[in-house]
Amino acid sequence: MWIQKTFTLRARPRGFHLITDDVQQNLPELSDIRVGILHLFIQHTSASLTLNENADPTVRADMEAHFNKFVPERAPYYQHTYEGDDVRVI
Repeated sequence: MWIQKTFTLRARPRGFHLITDDVQQNLPELSDIRVGILHLFIQHTSASLTLNENADPTVRADMEAHFNKFVPERAPYYQHTYEGDDVRVI
């Protein structure tokens, strides 16, 4: 059995965000599947997906701290600037 769907995530600011609830809401068929593989593809040039267990919330804080230091916003050497800064959601 194959299921393929496209759905849109709401805009989020720069950072690490949990999207499990979004995936489950958009793919209710998952509750019927016991064994399988889920492929997620995010169609955004500067966004990426990571898999983490989420047992310890400090993991996301540590990853964010690392990225803020080693991948700073608006670094002068960035060539990919056409889309501007990441969206700020208030």
